[in-house]
Amino acid sequence: MDNRFQREGSSSNTRAGREFEELAQRYFLVREGMSLQRGVSVSIGVTRQKNHKFDLGCHDRRILVECKSYKWTRGGNSPIAKIQSLNEAMLHFSVAPSHYQKILFLELDVHPKRGLSLGDHYVKNQGHLIGAGVEVWEYDRTAADVRKLWPPQ
Repeated sequence: MDNRFQREGSSSNTRAGREFEELAQRYFLVREGMSLQRGVSVSIGVTRQKNHKFDLGCHDRRILVECKSYKWTRGGNSPIAKIQSLNEAMLHFSVAPSHYQKILFLELDVHPKRGLSLGDHYVKNQGHLIGAGVEVWEYDRTAADVRKLWPPQ
């Protein structure tokens, strides 16, 4: 079986994503003092409404979080399909209720030669798609801390 798209060190990409969501949920509880639930559904849309489940959120605190544990490709190229998925998350945020705080929570992955994080790469090249009120946070597993990439400080 060809598994070149499989995350190294994980039994499945789905499992890697689920584990990152759990890690993000713990981070928000311990470091930010927010108890977020998984799979929080809100009504989104422009002319018609449809329920959409965000990875984490809380209706009382009015927060929605999308978690993405993406890596550069093995060859060091930009992961185009993953970037498109981040853009899709931006679309969902843009049509979500405006009174919610919206956070794209990325896992830190640094390019082996350029020293550029995938989060910085996304903000630099796709920042024009980041809507008002959306924040981009990058989580460093080693430091167990985040760096806020967007909005610019």
